[in-house]
Amino acid sequence: MFSETRYALNGDLRVAYRTSADGPRDIVFVPNWLTNGEILPELPSLQGWVEAMTSLGRLIFFDQPGTGASDPVTPGALPTLEQWADSITAVLDDLGSREAVLLAFNAAFAPAALFAATHPSRTTALVVLEGYADTVRPDGLDRDEILAAVVANWGTGELQRAMNPDMPWNEEIRATWARHDRLAASPRTIALVMPVVSEMDVRAVLPTVRVPTLVVQHADDPLNPREWGKYVADHISGAKYVELQGRNVFHFVEPWRDSFQVIAEFLTGEQPDVADDRVLATVLFTDIVDSTRRAAEMGDRDWHALLDAHDAIVRSQLARFRGREVNTSGDGFLAMFDGPQRAIRCAMAIRDAVQALGIEVRAGLHTGECEVRGEDIGGIGVHIGARVSALAGPNEVLVSSTLRDLVIGSGLEFEERGTHQLKGVPGRDGPPRPSHRAAAEQL
Repeated sequence: MFSETRYALNGDLRVAYRTSADGPRDIVFVPNWLTNGEILPELPSLQGWVEAMTSLGRLIFFDQPGTGASDPVTPGALPTLEQWADSITAVLDDLGSREAVLLAFNAAFAPAALFAATHPSRTTALVVLEGYADTVRPDGLDRDEILAAVVANWGTGELQRAMNPDMPWNEEIRATWARHDRLAASPRTIALVMPVVSEMDVRAVLPTVRVPTLVVQHADDPLNPREWGKYVADHISGAKYVELQGRNVFHFVEPWRDSFQVIAEFLTGEQPDVADDRVLATVLFTDIVDSTRRAAEMGDRDWHALLDAHDAIVRSQLARFRGREVNTSGDGFLAMFDGPQRAIRCAMAIRDAVQALGIEVRAGLHTGECEVRGEDIGGIGVHIGARVSALAGPNEVLVSSTLRDLVIGSGLEFEERGTHQLKGVPGRDGPPRPSHRAAAEQL
């Protein structure tokens, strides 16, 4: 989807950039000081947003000097705000682009605002996502403490989770963000650049911005208070301020659709219908057998202690087999996997591990198209998985025939369970289950 990385010349520094296919307008994703354009557009967490944005125009990613694939900088020659703004000019000139929409998030607002004010004829519009004009915090958080925490945790991916608590999260997602961050900047670079960024103050620039401006702010962002976004909108003439429910710093990870629709309407005059993401996934449902009777016999206190132990085992196995917990309900779990074989082996591992607690579980699995709705999932694939689970007996891992066919050659063996009409699901599906004997041998 994206071009190979090319370089534009910003003074004597080379700025790495890449683009999607041509579109009705150019949209520059103005980065903060910590990105890698080789990786960022291809992160799984961004795929839905990137696909949606490219429907609006040619999406342009670049790395500021000192980060990502752009030229490194030395401690005594860190880029200035002006040089960061000049990177936008360099990229547009290299592309032969006359004007573009600037999409700026977080600290990237400062160079974007400077460019928009300096080059209004080249700025179609300015879109600000969780942006701020200066970093005087109303909550009194200490900058040095924030810097120390960022440096200490850099390269683990955990910072992205802290900044985006509404973003779906599992070990695989963490690892992809961790790799991106390590290739975006080193901890030493972070320690050098962040103090410079924290001193930026473009409040005086705001009244000179004369281009159409949209400010989109999440209401409960813990790192970028809504007051910051409102200040930006209040001090740019004619700016539109939209506040959305949410806690994420990033508007390009789940849940991104509400924000995208606001942006699309601002740029095109029309609000598009954005379908929920549809992915092929394997869903796993588990629940404790005869839980109502056991709870009544044990009493609330002991039952809750048993449930806590059960939940810990399930979550441990989900992490082991790269599953993502979607939700829990009482004594049941719904999880999704990007690999059918891992899902089956996880179900068998859960079944065997909880027996040490003196309980039995049933599990049902199906592979099909699912609709990803933020952290939740839905669609016919989920309904089939639930119906298959309802047919499972104590200590059984029951799978649909669709799932069985996808793991041929895995070494798993199945016992046929016949053809069943699944309530509320058109057609028939025969759910086999892995042989208990074979499963024990595989584990």
